Amino acid sequence: MRVAFLSDIHGNVEALDAVLADVRRRGVDRIAVLGDIAYRGPEPARAVEKVRELAAAGAEVIQGNADLWAVRGVEAGEVPDPFLEIMCREQEWTAGRLTADQVRYLEELPEDIFWDLEGVRIHAFHATPTNLFTAVWPDASAEVLEGRLMVKPAVDVYVYGHIHLPYVRYLRGKCVVNTGSVGLPFDGLPQPSYALLEVETGRFRVTLERVPYDADRAAERLRQVDYPNLQMMRVIREAISPFG
Repeated sequence: MRVAFLSDIHGNVEALDAVLADVRRRGVDRIAVLGDIAYRGPEPARAVEKVRELAAAGAEVIQGNADLWAVRGVEAGEVPDPFLEIMCREQEWTAGRLTADQVRYLEELPEDIFWDLEGVRIHAFHATPTNLFTAVWPDASAEVLEGRLMVKPAVDVYVYGHIHLPYVRYLRGKCVVNTGSVGLPFDGLPQPSYALLEVETGRFRVTLERVPYDADRAAERLRQVDYPNLQMMRVIREAISPFG
C-alpha cells in the first residue's frame, strides 16, 4: 500500500496540481492532507474545492493553524509582531474569497488521523497532536520529539507538516516524518514536497518526494489576483520563509 501525505498547500493550486499528478503517476492508494489549505496564497477557494474533491474520493483531511486563521483571523502573539498587520490584511483578503460553506468546512476539520495499515500504526497531525501552532524543527532534540510529537506510544510512524521543512528521523525504532510544504517550501528548493509511505505486512518505507513545477507562474498569480502582500512572490520563487 502507498500513502501520500500532503500538507501546507496555502492556496497554491499550481503546486497542488503538480503534486496530485505525481501522486497519480505513482499509483498511490490513500491520501492524507495535513492542513493549511487556503490562507497565504493566490487561489484559496480553488484550493479548498480541490481538497474537498480529494476527500469525496476517500482522502482524509485535517485542520492546520492557517485553516483556523482563515476562519477567525490572525491574533496577536500567534505571529511575530512586525508581521501581524500584513497577515491580517492577507486573512481579510482570503476570507473575502471563501464562501460560507468553505469556511465552515475548514472550521469543522478534525485535528489528527490515526491509521493501522497492514500492522503499521500511523499518527498524523498538523503541528503537534495537542497544538496547531507549536513548531518542532528538524534539529529538535530526542526529548522534544518524544515530548511534543510522539505522544501516542503505540505508533510506528508520526507524520506532520507546519514547518515547511521536510525531514525523516528515526528514534528508538520509530519514525518521525515532516512532509514539507506543497505550496510554500522554506528550504530553498522551489518545488512542492510531500511524503510517500509504502507499507507491506508490518514493514514500511518513507521517502520525501519533490515535484518540479513553474514557481514563477505560481508567484505571478499573486499579482494577477491583486494579493495584498506581493512579498509572498519571492517566498514562492525562492522557497524562503516570509519571516526572515
